[in-house]
Amino acid sequence: MSRAREFHVAHHFDSADVQFDAARMGVWLFLVTEVLLFGGLFCAFFVFRSWYFADFVEAHHHLDRTLGAVNTLVLIGSSLTMALAVRAAQMDDRKLVTWLLAVTLACAAVFLAIKFVEYRHKFHEGLLPGRYFTAEGFHGHHAGIFFAIYFMMTGIHGLHILIGMGLIGWVLGRNQRGDFSSRYYAPIEGVGLYWHLVDLVWIFLFPLLYLIS
Repeated sequence: MSRAREFHVAHHFDSADVQFDAARMGVWLFLVTEVLLFGGLFCAFFVFRSWYFADFVEAHHHLDRTLGAVNTLVLIGSSLTMALAVRAAQMDDRKLVTWLLAVTLACAAVFLAIKFVEYRHKFHEGLLPGRYFTAEGFHGHHAGIFFAIYFMMTGIHGLHILIGMGLIGWVLGRNQRGDFSSRYYAPIEGVGLYWHLVDLVWIFLFPLLYLIS
């Protein structure tokens, strides 16, 4: 008998449905804290953008819109495969779940690889935050603030991508062991909700940072 079929309801829950709803609520509460975190960063961005709009417009031209757009498409595709993985788990198709989670994991790796290329370019140009900003040729004096915010927001988002990859790898391994079925797939759905939020944050970051003008 598979582990998914041996799944038992914890003693403090009345039924499997109650346990599933509680797990889902816990995930949503966690996601609210994530929204608050990124919401604060967005507010800081808008404040500095209003103060130094011309400098931000000039600085954002040093970002690669093509790579940013490709990363956006990669994450949108990963959200699709993640959603399909949850659906496959509901349909008891373990092989399809494994394949879809693997594709999602690969998309995440592609995103980070592209971001690494972008970061390396910024390092070589001296477009670093704070006292490490050594680039020249800017008309304004506050381009460094833009790149400080850029690295903070994309860096925190990249950390969330890494955490998401770990979580996807975790549910992928459990799925291969046969831990999930149509009766129990809460961890896959929870990871999926987290991943959708990470993707949604980037969908906001891309136009804010790359398409200011």
